[in-house]
Amino acid sequence: MDYRRARQPGGTYFFTVVTHARQPLLIDHVDRLRRAFRTVRARAPFDLEAIVILPDHLHAVWRLPQGDADFSSRWQRIKRLFSSGIDLASGDGSRQRKRERAVWQRRFWEHAIRDGEDWRRHVDYIHFNPVKHGVAPSPGQWPHSSFRRAVQQGWYAADWGSQVVPAGLQGMHFE
Repeated sequence: MDYRRARQPGGTYFFTVVTHARQPLLIDHVDRLRRAFRTVRARAPFDLEAIVILPDHLHAVWRLPQGDADFSSRWQRIKRLFSSGIDLASGDGSRQRKRERAVWQRRFWEHAIRDGEDWRRHVDYIHFNPVKHGVAPSPGQWPHSSFRRAVQQGWYAADWGSQVVPAGLQGMHFE
């Protein structure tokens, strides 16, 4: 398969990363995931502008350093660090031959952010995602998200997204 990724040095990207077979692993091992992010960011910096971690997937917006377009290696390292030590069956024969654990889907989805409006829609989508999936009644009640930090930065009112689906998010689907 000839898959091409959109690479923009110094670009900003929205990502969706999903566990293998949608296994609900991430919240049970959220500290391990956070450590993996910290370790990778220490070696290969990037700005984590927004994130939400749900049981079986996560969404994030990253801004890469000027001249750097290598998000794939960063995701590979995050996935590898998270997976090490998680004891799961190795899955299908292909995974066994490649000595892969059945923790993550092999690929991830990325979207190069085009402009400020596109950035805002994706950040809103990230923060509203726990409500969309029914794991929290409002964005502020989900602990595994950058929403509280965004409120502190003045991006949102503390009760944003708790009454109705925010304007611009009706019908949006980025997964």
